[in-house]
Amino acid sequence: MGGLLQLEGLRRSYGPVVALDDLSFDVLSGQVVGFLGPNGAGKTTTMRAIFGLTDLDAGRVIWNGGPVGQAERRRFGYMPEERGLYPGMLVGEQVEYLGRLHGLSATAAADAAAVWMERLEIAERRDAKVEQLSHGNQQRVQLAAALVHEPELLVLDEPLSGLDPTGIEAISRVFVDRARAGCCVLISSHQLDLVEELCDRVTIIDHGRLVVSGTVDELASSGPRRLEVRIEGERSADWTRGVPGVTVSEVASGAARLVLDESADSDAVLRAAMAAGRVTEFSFGRRRLSEVFRESLR
Repeated sequence: MGGLLQLEGLRRSYGPVVALDDLSFDVLSGQVVGFLGPNGAGKTTTMRAIFGLTDLDAGRVIWNGGPVGQAERRRFGYMPEERGLYPGMLVGEQVEYLGRLHGLSATAAADAAAVWMERLEIAERRDAKVEQLSHGNQQRVQLAAALVHEPELLVLDEPLSGLDPTGIEAISRVFVDRARAGCCVLISSHQLDLVEELCDRVTIIDHGRLVVSGTVDELASSGPRRLEVRIEGERSADWTRGVPGVTVSEVASGAARLVLDESADSDAVLRAAMAAGRVTEFSFGRRRLSEVFRESLR
C-alpha cells in the first residue's frame, strides 16, 4: 500500500461565491495530514472534489501521477461529516454491503466487516439498526464502512465528533496505524488539540486558498518566541499592559500565552509578572496549533 494524492490548482465557484481559489497541496502515504480552516473555507468542497462529487471549474486531482477515475476511487475511503449510512439497515449488513460496492467478494466483505467491527468495538451491535445507535457508535459504523475495503487513501470529515475520550483515543490509534501501514490519511477537524497530537502535517486554508502548510514540528517551532506565564490567583493577562514588545496570544487554565517580538526583554516580562503576584510558571515553549491557526487567518 502507498500513494500520493496531489491537488493542483483547484477552482470552484458557486455564482459569486468562490469556494476554491487555485488550491494546491499534496498528501503523502504514511502520514496523517490535518486539513483545517474556518467554516466556509472550502474544506468540504475540496474533499468532495477528490471523490468526484463536486465539479471543478479548473484544476485536477491526481493519484500516483495519474488522473482519478472510478477505478481509483474504489480504492479510496470517505467518511463525510453528514451521515452516509442507511438508518434502517442492520449494522453488519451495511458494512458488508459497502465493502461489496468497493469490489470485495461476499466472503471477503463479511470477513473484513467482522474484523473492523471488532476493532472499532461495535461487533456486539452488528444486528442493530444504525438509527438505534448512539451518535458515537454511528461514527464507529461510518468509519468501519470507510475502512472495510482497506483503502489506500482515507479522507475523514470531523471523524472524532461526538466521541468520548476513550473512543477518541481508540479511533485516533486506528488512523495512525493506517498511515504507518502506507495509507494516505487526510482529516478535517475543528478539534485543534487532537489534530496537533494526531497529525504529522497540517494544511490550513481560508476562502479556498492555501495559507499554511508544514509539519506540526515546523509550525510549532516557527515564528517569534513564545512564553507561558502562570501567576497564582491571576486569571487574566492585564499585568502585561505596558510591557514593550509583548502580545497576549491566549489565556487558558490560568496561564497567559505570550508572543515576544525581537525587541522584547524577557527579564522585563518576569519583573512585571512578579509585581502582579507569585509566579508559579515562566517557561518558553512551542507555538500551539491553535495559535498557528488563529495567526494564519489574520
